[in-house]
Amino acid sequence: MSGKEGALTEPEIRTVKYDAELNVEAYHFQGIMQKFPNHFHAYYVIGFIEKGRRYLYCKNRKYTVEPGDLLLFNPRDNHACEQIDGEALDYCCINIQPDTMRKAVFEITGEAYLPYFTLQGIFHSELVSLLKDLHQMIMNEEKDFRKEEIFFFLLEQLLEEHTNQEVLTADLPQSAEVRAVCKYLEEHYTESIALDDLCKLTGLSKYYLLRSFTKQKGISPYSYLETIRVDKAKKLLERGVLPIAAALRTGFSDQSHFSNFFKKFIGLTPKQYLNIFRDTHS
Repeated sequence: MSGKEGALTEPEIRTVKYDAELNVEAYHFQGIMQKFPNHFHAYYVIGFIEKGRRYLYCKNRKYTVEPGDLLLFNPRDNHACEQIDGEALDYCCINIQPDTMRKAVFEITGEAYLPYFTLQGIFHSELVSLLKDLHQMIMNEEKDFRKEEIFFFLLEQLLEEHTNQEVLTADLPQSAEVRAVCKYLEEHYTESIALDDLCKLTGLSKYYLLRSFTKQKGISPYSYLETIRVDKAKKLLERGVLPIAAALRTGFSDQSHFSNFFKKFIGLTPKQYLNIFRDTHS
């Protein structure tokens, strides 16, 4: 337990709320010991650390994040994190789908585009207090229009201080072979895919394909595939599809495999995630 042996372990608490007015999700994780593997999301994540420190790995960069730091992830920014000295993590974030972000940016700037956050970890950002207020209002299910006001003011400042409209793709150039593999995985994620299939597609050897893909994307081909599957499964669960059906429809071999990957990437079980939207629509 890395210097914490003998101390009582606090229970992990994972709370998620969906806000229908803003069309965003708010996560609140408390006492988390879990290490999150390299993965990405199809949406924006704006978060902050409440308690504990973590090593954050994002797009081949390493950050040490701590309370007061602001975290910004673009869609498909690969990232991973792990504990420092066995410290538990308290973490809050808001997830914003690209369509929601585009509409909000249009409201603010008069232009409908998807912004690109240029830094993923911002040390002791003054914007954390604003994000904390917004997050708390969502968790409390408040209906006051102050919530929307804070949402737009927060995004306005993020756009001004931490985005580059011209940079909408990853920093590293991607080869035609890597682009072809991404396209294939995105179109065939429901199927059983072998490494040989990807080698035939690209004409590359197994090792060279794995090495070049991981170097250019910052994530291995298999992790890329599993992330796509989890993201597609999330959308099914949001519509009320049961976990066992979501697993089968997104290419997972069985529900146990699906549940393990889902919790590893999202921090919740498929059933917990499904219940968020059942509560919202009931």
